[in-house]
Amino acid sequence: MTDNTYSLVCGMEVHVELKTVSKMFCGCANNPFHAEKPNIHTCPVCLGMPGGLPVANRTAIDWTIKLGLALGCTINQVSKFDRKHYFYPDLPKGYQISQYDLPFCEKGQLNTAEGAVRIRRIHLEEDTGKLQHTTLDGRKVSLIDFNRGGVPLVEIVTEPDITSPAHAKAYAKQLRDILRYLDIADCDMEQGGMRLEANVSLRPVHKTQLPDYKIELKNINSFRFLEQAIHYEMQRQQAALEAGEQLHQETRGWDSVKNRTFAQRTKEAAADYRYFPDPDLPPIELPDEHIATIQSSIPELPAQVVVRWSDQFAVDPRFGLPLATSPENVALFEDVFAQLTAQQQSPNTLASDLHNKRLNISANTSAAKIVAAFQKAHDTAVLDSDELESIISAVLNKNSDAVKKYQNGQTQVLGFLMGQVMKELKSKPDAQQVRTALGKALTT
Repeated sequence: MTDNTYSLVCGMEVHVELKTVSKMFCGCANNPFHAEKPNIHTCPVCLGMPGGLPVANRTAIDWTIKLGLALGCTINQVSKFDRKHYFYPDLPKGYQISQYDLPFCEKGQLNTAEGAVRIRRIHLEEDTGKLQHTTLDGRKVSLIDFNRGGVPLVEIVTEPDITSPAHAKAYAKQLRDILRYLDIADCDMEQGGMRLEANVSLRPVHKTQLPDYKIELKNINSFRFLEQAIHYEMQRQQAALEAGEQLHQETRGWDSVKNRTFAQRTKEAAADYRYFPDPDLPPIELPDEHIATIQSSIPELPAQVVVRWSDQFAVDPRFGLPLATSPENVALFEDVFAQLTAQQQSPNTLASDLHNKRLNISANTSAAKIVAAFQKAHDTAVLDSDELESIISAVLNKNSDAVKKYQNGQTQVLGFLMGQVMKELKSKPDAQQVRTALGKALTT
């Protein structure tokens, strides 16, 4: 990590494959990870053959807008697709259909525990094919599988608001959780369904203007690697700047074996891609009514759910958030918390038990069974007060040194005395009853 001389300037670009039934601009199956063999989900359109005409996938567009609305974005009511030109083997047309100056979504924000991150834009494009570098008949070759080519790919671009590697990790994880919660993407990072990129640069702490360079860390496939890569890159850049080196735009990869970044290529500028509107795809107009319909389909998001659970059921957000993984889960625990509240039992204790793995429940368990399992785990006997007082008196007499420490202000010994009392009790006691009686005995 850098010292107090430099501060991190970091924005992120996250690419996510949407799980629509078909590809972005053709009717081929969107199933790149479970195809029986390479290049079977292809057609003249996604292979870029002459005469193939693209048709935009409406569901992919609606899901992109849905994500934008969930992140508080402004939706552009007129948008379009553009051709982004670059020449690489996994792009058969010689260009990618993407969006340039009129993306579907702009100016949103995602609030994380590490700080807010502004969303600059969310746009929709097609994914590329997948290169496989291997040896065939003794020769090193690169093979291409176009099953992934043309899959709907949403790109979320942030402002340079990220202030630490931990901030980047928190943002990326929360974004993944929202995508899954909206049920528009699986975000399988191991397969490449969600790819993380961080634009990293440093500036002196007393400066406010953006640096004149940025280093793009490309195609990172885990949150831990993202954090490690930014950490390493901060150290590398500080050493270079302190040595008087001039840093330039560059794309680098992350070597998770050697734990270092490595140069890949000089980073392109927008002009290098020669963007222009795709003549085969008409501009897209989004009426107010259509946007309103999509807005109405967005469920209460996890961050909103845990605030409401805290107010309504006194559930600590730390324990509530892991339970709010889907609208179905939210509905389930909503029912559980309501039942516990009606029976004057603590929803927060249940959430804490689940969080700390003191209570395990299987998948598809009903609310009633969860409540029953919780009550069984916390089934306690109400003790006879005379018997309890007698046992407490005996324990205090036996541990007079601990009693003196408590009375001299060392209240941490209360836990030790609680344990001694519990050992003497034959039935499973109500811990709160024991604690109250013990506290009373120690102060009289």
